[in-house]
Formats: sequence, structure tokens, C-alpha cells
Amino acid sequence: MTIKQSAAAWTGMVSVDDTALAVTDTGGPGTPVVYLNGSYADQKHWRRVMADLGGDFRHITYDERARGKSDTATDYSFEACLRDLDAVLKARGVERPILVGWSYGALIAMHWAARNPDRVRAAVSVDGALPSEPLDEATREQVRTLFRRLSPLFPICRRLGLAARMSAAQHAEINLELIDLCAPAALGPVLDQVTAPTRYVLGTGGNLGANAKVMEELRANLNPILARNPNIRVSAKAPSNHSKILRNDSRAVADAVRELAATRDKVG
Repeated sequence: MTIKQSAAAWTGMVSVDDTALAVTDTGGPGTPVVYLNGSYADQKHWRRVMADLGGDFRHITYDERARGKSDTATDYSFEACLRDLDAVLKARGVERPILVGWSYGALIAMHWAARNPDRVRAAVSVDGALPSEPLDEATREQVRTLFRRLSPLFPICRRLGLAARMSAAQHAEINLELIDLCAPAALGPVLDQVTAPTRYVLGTGGNLGANAKVMEELRANLNPILARNPNIRVSAKAPSNHSKILRNDSRAVADAVRELAATRDKVG
């Protein structure tokens, strides 16, 4: 399906802090949906979801710092990512969007929704924002060592959405920060604060760096959150694994967006 572009369609760079982000906005009067990428992914990963949803929605995608066509920066922290989302929404005049985040982007969506309950319409978490136990210092050092060893492969990995234009140390630190943010003591209170209707689309099987058993344990860690917060539900358990879910199960993500858009339309 080809997405019909309106006269308001726009592609360009949005400045924030000491960088600029590559942003694409299909425009139009439809419900705005803002897509938040995985750690090293770029805008193209959302093409199938956007095609499934079609022209009834306004689609806004952007590349995070040092990913895709966006510029590099000095700050790659999670808080910087939240500032980036604010900057994109302001630049494009978007109010109360549906946030759809995959992996790292799911954590951005959940934090932003918890902090801005009056500014978000709904949220979809695609196999991300899952509570997980923190790492001990020895394991953290192993992560740093791994990225140093992998650094010669970064140019190739960037083309596959598996690396950014960052140093090995920066790659390691954003991953370690992500793990810290997913610790139950850190993520649980965030998810408890989410008041917007939220749907999880979960994958099946493993991921790079985590086998199927580990990933299924992480997904099961969501159950106490679901029991406590009725605003959060699982809408689908897709057959694809973490890495392939947007490519192979885009329809499940699109269905979650449609459900939320229809529910909110009925309520308000």
C-alpha cells in the first residue's frame, strides 16, 4: 500500500541541543502517530507498519542522534532522547500523538507517556520496556570489552541498523544505561504511572545477546505490571523474534494502533 502524501508532507532537519535530527512527516488530518526507533535503527524500519495503517493516519518518523541521517552529538543519554522527542513534537506542531516504540524506543515511549499524561493520546510498546535485573560490575565490564572488540565492524553494522556513528565506549554506555533503566525498581514505578491506554506487542524467541529463554523470562516480567495497571495490556504475542517483529508482524503493531485510535475516538 502506498501512503498518500498531503500538501503538508515534510522532510527535513530539526535542531535540538548541539545536533539536528532527520524527520519525516506525512502530514494530513489523520491521528498523529510518532514512531520511536530501536537503539541503532532508523526510520525505514517502520515502513511496513505505516503501509499497513495507510493514509488515515499522520505518520512522523525520525532518526535518533548519530543514527540514520541525523547528525552526531556530544550527549547520547536517555534524557537526551526524551528531549529529542519533545523537539520533534514542537517542530511539527504535534499534540497528543500515539507513540509507537520498538525496543529502546518503547522505553522512550513509556517514560514520555508517564511524564506527560496530558500530552499523549496512547502508546504502543513493541517488544520493549520490559523489566530486567541489573548487571553486576563484572558483567558491565564485559559489555564494554565486547563493544571495543566489535568496533572494527561498526561501519558494516551501521548499514544493518546494528550500530550508530558513536565510539565503542558510547555504544557500551547507552546499552548499560538501558539495562539500568529496565531494572524493576526503576521501570516499575514508570509503568505504574502510565495513564494513557497502552498496548504491548510482544515477540517470541530470542535476540542478539539473549537467547529465547532469557527473552521469554523478560516478557514474563511484565505480568506484575499488567496486574497493577489496567491501562496497560498485551494486544498480541507475535510469532517473530525481537529483531524481525517490525518486518514480519507489522500488522499486529498496526492493529494495536487502530484499536487505540478507535477507543480514544469513542471516549473523547
